[in-house]
Amino acid sequence: LALNPWDVALCVSGTVISCENAVVVVVIFYTPAFRAPTFLLIGSLATADLLAGLGLILHFAFVYLAPSEAVSLLTVGLLVTSFTASVCSLLTITIDRYLSLYNALTYYSERTVTRTYIMLVLTWGASVCYGLLPVMGWNCLKEPPACSVVRPLTRSHLIILSASFFAVFAAMLQLYVQICRIVCRHAHQIAVQRHLLASSHYVTTGKGIATLALILGTFASCWLPFAVYCLLGDYTYPALYTYATLLPATYNSMINPVIYAFRNQEIQKVLWAVCCGCFSSPLPFRSRSPSDV
Repeated sequence: LALNPWDVALCVSGTVISCENAVVVVVIFYTPAFRAPTFLLIGSLATADLLAGLGLILHFAFVYLAPSEAVSLLTVGLLVTSFTASVCSLLTITIDRYLSLYNALTYYSERTVTRTYIMLVLTWGASVCYGLLPVMGWNCLKEPPACSVVRPLTRSHLIILSASFFAVFAAMLQLYVQICRIVCRHAHQIAVQRHLLASSHYVTTGKGIATLALILGTFASCWLPFAVYCLLGDYTYPALYTYATLLPATYNSMINPVIYAFRNQEIQKVLWAVCCGCFSSPLPFRSRSPSDV
């Protein structure tokens, strides 16, 4: 089988994704201070992206080293599960951020922990169900005309995945609009109480809105082209179009650790301690709300 440069690019992307998110998973797993709901959700996102990266590597390896229909179904199922879990984890983080602002007084309670575990179970339960569909027989290996732009997924399966993505994106957009309103209102109240200048209020609000725009803009720019193409394309379209839209979608899993983990001050402290070899030095941690992450 001739080596496809697009497959090489996907494999390289998967390697970078795996390395980045493996660091986040290890840091969160081995740091007792990172047992708060916020870090559990970040850990879920990093785990999903790590599995996505490994899935891209395994897909490349099996396609060129040991091609098999059964193995192809397993790797595609892993990719569907991991990318679905990644997108859903972004939604859970958004919900957590919104609730931390909307219910600030009751956020740090046992109810928040229970709600977090429920969201994690629903996220991974739904993702595994989506990923098992190709393995359980919902594939187009025996009926090529039913194939979608991503073989061996059927067109119906891919339409459901795309529709689910648009539902998640719409929910995230609505939640971030509400978050912007809350942030603007809080910034205005603080400015009034402290008799600050209006310019300081606009600076604070502008930074918050810029951060939210970065999060949503990155998510949309990475996934929207692929989601739209999955709805419009079919198996007769050139594979080039699938590669050209799928590769940017994988970049979202590459950028997620930077936005959600490496920008966090507590995670930065642990990483600096590991890099400097200061394993025995106590690290000060303070409780942070998801809106700070």
